[in-house]
Amino acid sequence: MKRKGHHPNRVLTTVKVKSLKEPGRYADGSGLYLIVEPSGAKRWMLRVMAQGRRRDIGLGGVQFVSLAEAREKAINLTKIAKAGGDPVTERKAKAGVPTFAEAARSVHAEHAAAWRNEKHTDQWINTLVTYVFPTLGERRVDQIDTPDVLKVLSPIWLKKPETARRVKQRIGTVLDWAKAAGFRSGDNIVHGVSKGLPRQPERRRHHATLPYAEVPAFVRTLRASDSNEPTKLAFEFLILTAARTNEVLQALWSEVEDGVWTIPAERMKARREHRVPLSPRCLAILRRATQLSDGGEYVFCGRSAEKTLSNMALLMVLRRMDLDVTVHGFRSAFRDWAAECTNFTREVCEMALAHTIKDKAEAAYRRGDLLEKRRELMAAWVSTAE
Repeated sequence: MKRKGHHPNRVLTTVKVKSLKEPGRYADGSGLYLIVEPSGAKRWMLRVMAQGRRRDIGLGGVQFVSLAEAREKAINLTKIAKAGGDPVTERKAKAGVPTFAEAARSVHAEHAAAWRNEKHTDQWINTLVTYVFPTLGERRVDQIDTPDVLKVLSPIWLKKPETARRVKQRIGTVLDWAKAAGFRSGDNIVHGVSKGLPRQPERRRHHATLPYAEVPAFVRTLRASDSNEPTKLAFEFLILTAARTNEVLQALWSEVEDGVWTIPAERMKARREHRVPLSPRCLAILRRATQLSDGGEYVFCGRSAEKTLSNMALLMVLRRMDLDVTVHGFRSAFRDWAAECTNFTREVCEMALAHTIKDKAEAAYRRGDLLEKRRELMAAWVSTAE
């Protein structure tokens, strides 16, 4: 047993850093922590008291910053704090905090390689150039606050509601990037900005879908959110399998075998058994879910191993993110992506969604379920969505 008040130092080793897989926070000592995300990503964080308040300072991912380098950075920043300075402020001054325009162009450049739709790629930055840069383009990202975002959105919030929602979401993406890069701290101010805006007219149903090009950013935000872990795992599993909400929430361990999830006919809308090929990431989600299910029959259990998650659990994630989209809309995002960004046939794409064939003659001749072709399709979707 550790003595009370005893603080270990230099606990981690290079080998241990590489071998740790379980999500969590691992102390090295002197305020330095290794953070292992549910996704498997690993990053360094320094927790230090500076000018009477606690500061959590990101030091970079392990693929870029070694254990020795993280310790050296932690020592230097801790010295600044002990001398009465603010290590975050001094690091910003030394590194040079970018303007919103500079940060937005950096985010755009980083994401453009993953976006296959050239039109969306251009629109993403052009909406910011048109509506945000005139007001916030030259403002440093660490100086932007809620009134600034309101000033940008107010003129277009009711006149161009769909554009305004996209602008709002893209501002949030840029500020999330700035926080991850160490240029901002605290919660993303965009998440609560709608409270200061009038209610928009009701959206048409097809507007309830998140554009497929923005799904990767959503998945990253989902993984980093403070929602409970079973809910986050279920939501990501739903996105990556393009399955319906109840199909995922009612999933049983007995339905998963040899990398395939077989949903029985009674739980399918078309009352026909549906096989879902599972990608390596989906299997990783299931391995983690196994550790949380406590021996229960449901893959994604609720408050106890005998109960499933509530339908409201996933919807509440979207509400906390202040996103005006539906859970079901991620199936539409998948279908749009498959049509616009892949060469898979319509039959394969529709079968991945377990859609009923309306043409009775075609339905009569189709016997197989194209599992291997769908496995390729779903692998491509996962590589895009992650």
